[in-house]
Amino acid sequence: MLIIPAIDLKNGRCVRLRQGDMAAETVYSEDVPSVARKWQQQGATMIHVVDLNGAVEGEPRNLPQIEMVIRSVSMKVQVGGGIRTIETIRRYLTAGVSRVVLGTAALTDRAFLEQACKEFPRRILLGLDARGGKVAVKGWTSLSDTRAVDLLKELAGHEIGAVIYTDIARDGMLSGPNIPALREVVELSSFPVIASGGITKVEDLRAVQALGPRIEGAIVGKALYDGKLDLREAIAAVARRNGTTG
Repeated sequence: MLIIPAIDLKNGRCVRLRQGDMAAETVYSEDVPSVARKWQQQGATMIHVVDLNGAVEGEPRNLPQIEMVIRSVSMKVQVGGGIRTIETIRRYLTAGVSRVVLGTAALTDRAFLEQACKEFPRRILLGLDARGGKVAVKGWTSLSDTRAVDLLKELAGHEIGAVIYTDIARDGMLSGPNIPALREVVELSSFPVIASGGITKVEDLRAVQALGPRIEGAIVGKALYDGKLDLREAIAAVARRNGTTG
C-alpha cells in the first residue's frame, strides 16, 4: 500500500483546509516544490496534488506551481481539481503528470468521462468525494443526490485506474478514516481503491491496509504537515505489514 502525501494548492501556496472549507485554510508553505522534495526525500514515490481554486472555478488555476513540482521531483504526480476538458487532461499529461483525477465531471458529464477513459486508459482516477454517503462536486461546495456507491456501480465498465474515496467529514479533522464506508467502497469497486480523509496515525493506515489487496494506497495530508505522522515511519510500518501478510 502506497502512502501518498497530499499537496493542496490555493493561490499558489501549499495549504490544508478543514472539511473542504475554502475559508478555513492553514498555509504551510509558499515554496511548493520544496514541499514535494521533502516528501520525496522521506520516501514517497507518489504525491497527490489538488488545485483547490481549479476545483471551485472549473479550470486549472495553479498550473505553474504544478509544473514546477513535476520538474523538481522524480516521483509520480497525480493531479485533481478543475479538470473538465480533454484539453486540460492532455495538458497535464504532456507536462508529466502520471494520472489525473476527475470528480465533478465524472458525475455531471458522463460523455467526457467515457472519452477520457478511452483516450487515456487507466490514467484517469475517479475522485469519489462523499458527505453522508452522497457525492459532493465543485470543490465540495455542492452536494448531489447521487450516492457514492451507486456512482461506483454505474462506472464499473470504464477504464478507470483507481477510485479515490474521500469522506469529507473526516478531511483535515485528524479524526481517523471512515472504515465502514471504505469497506463498502472496496467491496463494490471494480477498481483499486485509494483511501483519503482523516488518516492521522500508523494504526489508521493499518486499518485501511487490512481492508484487503484492492487498497492501492492512502492519501495523507494534515497529519504529515502537523507532525502527527512521520512519513518514513508510516512507510516502514506499512512495508512490515506487507511483509508479514504476504
